[in-house]
Amino acid sequence: MRHEAKCFVLAVGGMLMVASAAGQQFQLMEASINGIHRGLQSGKLTCHSLVQQYLDRIKAYDQQGPTLNAMLYVNPKVLEQADAMDKQLKSGTKVKPLQCIPVVLKDNFDTADMPTTGASLALKGMQPAKDAFTVARLRQDGALILGKTNMHELALAGLTSSSLGGQTKNPYELSRTPGGSSGGTGAALAANFATVGTGSDTVNSIRSPASANSLVGIRPTRGLISRAGVIPVSFTQDAAGPLARTVADAAVMLDVMAGYDPDDPVTALGIGRMPATYTASLDRNGLKGARIGVLRTLFGSGPDHQEVNRVMANVLEVLKKQGAILVDIDDATFDTGKLNSDLDVQKYEYKFQFNNYLKAQPNPPVHLLAELIASGKYHKASLEKFLASAESYEDGLNEPDYKDRRIKIDDLRVQLANLMAKNNVVALLYPHQKRLPVMIGEMNQAERNGIMASLAGFPAITVPAGFSTPTESAPIGVPVGIEFLGPPFSERQLLRIAYGFERATHARKPPQSTPPLNGR
Repeated sequence: MRHEAKCFVLAVGGMLMVASAAGQQFQLMEASINGIHRGLQSGKLTCHSLVQQYLDRIKAYDQQGPTLNAMLYVNPKVLEQADAMDKQLKSGTKVKPLQCIPVVLKDNFDTADMPTTGASLALKGMQPAKDAFTVARLRQDGALILGKTNMHELALAGLTSSSLGGQTKNPYELSRTPGGSSGGTGAALAANFATVGTGSDTVNSIRSPASANSLVGIRPTRGLISRAGVIPVSFTQDAAGPLARTVADAAVMLDVMAGYDPDDPVTALGIGRMPATYTASLDRNGLKGARIGVLRTLFGSGPDHQEVNRVMANVLEVLKKQGAILVDIDDATFDTGKLNSDLDVQKYEYKFQFNNYLKAQPNPPVHLLAELIASGKYHKASLEKFLASAESYEDGLNEPDYKDRRIKIDDLRVQLANLMAKNNVVALLYPHQKRLPVMIGEMNQAERNGIMASLAGFPAITVPAGFSTPTESAPIGVPVGIEFLGPPFSERQLLRIAYGFERATHARKPPQSTPPLNGR
């Protein structure tokens, strides 16, 4: 089910087929930022035709065909904005890093020209007064905001199901979830509905869709990217970051999104810690000589884990062949199941965070978490227990258990840094999920390993590692993602490793459920 604000501008113009001098057409499938800019500069492509092609794919595959249900809202003015950019390009305007790059935003990023609802019926039609800091940065650097994607409602679970947007499907196996909570962005990028996108991550929520949709997802160091203007969950654990099909595109997005924002004071920690550009870190030999810890604690050992373990075994062989030095590490301190149960602080911080966010909105449909709960307009099956728990605390920030967890989180940061130091490794690796994404209808995206980076505030990048064994319903298999975690502000090193791995494997493949339209 869709809300009324959703509108497609597909009647304006047709798909423009702009040929090069050699008669070759621009190939939309898997197009990168650099590839699009080359197409614009060579005359193969216009901004209008690029946007129209993405809109045509959304029309063909989001609510028809496989009905991925990834898009919640499409910008009704995006073709007009594309036309304005074409005029700028013709006038010789300098090409910005994201000039004419269609971006999809998870629907918890504030946009002054489109509703921001967290995919909740209770917030339907909510219109922020201004863009989130990161959205403003994207626009300033030339991005076209194509639309907003479905998400697990209010970013509170990992299945990408919501009262406003329904269930998003995984394009690689339509009976599975796309991970979450940023699964709408994940499915949209996997299906080539846009070039790049944004996600938020409180526990797993950027990296889970990256793993499930054969994408690159970056959870940055706490303090690198502002969370201001993103519907919050936990000020201790929240992060915002990019999703993309390639490491290079994710690096460009990181360049644009990172920076100091006084509305999120923790970003002051990033001052002086960022390079001129993260793209300078992209080295196809980035694995050579890199000491990487294989955190065996985060690998499964049961029947449900065998498909992921098979892919990971191949990954380790590739890393060794590319010159990486692998160090096996097994330490029960970092068991993610235990970290989730013993250290997660979302339920204590949520009411305080969410109520303050609503207070800052011009005319919110509800003004307090208690009002949202009373409305009944939310995905009760997955959220009722958490919301009731969060609302039950008069002052969650003064609960003794909360204070105890915060102390343990500080200890975890030291223990994790020490683990890497004593093993003399620049990063740790593990599968982001111990098993494949769950089937639609299950109530928990089980056995994800993202909590460690989320609690510590350390950076982590998830990249495509391979696919499970093909089946009739998953003709090329289901994606498996590998995660690399490093110490604070080590994004450059992580990008170097991830890019070297990507160049060695070329593991990403587009899904067969959303093939090219008109041969491109």
